[in-house]
Amino acid sequence: EGHVLGLVGYGQVGHRVARIARAMNMHVVVHDPFIDPARVEADGAEVTTIEGLAVDGHLDPLQAAFLDTGAVQCGFCTPGQLIAAHALLAENPHPTVAEIQEGLAGNLCRCGCYGQITEAVRAVAGEDAP
Repeated sequence: EGHVLGLVGYGQVGHRVARIARAMNMHVVVHDPFIDPARVEADGAEVTTIEGLAVDGHLDPLQAAFLDTGAVQCGFCTPGQLIAAHALLAENPHPTVAEIQEGLAGNLCRCGCYGQITEAVRAVAGEDAP
């Protein structure tokens, strides 16, 4: 309980993985432009999409920090990184660098922006940048 599963590109495999995750009481997060999150089988579960982070048309502080630190390059990993970082900060508001790296370990960045991503999370956590 308390774990988050982020799915980018839901599809058939994601559907099966989400069912298993829900059975394990995991929070399921879906980002797929072709899937309506309301259609995902999430009976009784809360589903958060990347679009759900912004409030009243204003970026979430984490989204703004990603832009400020240059953590957004090609954008391929950004939704997963943001959702995972958001869940990490909700569970641990002041993570160490090692905890940030562990919390985001399931998201691969093909541009190699791990330093900027870590810096963005630290900035929102109120920690000085490295």
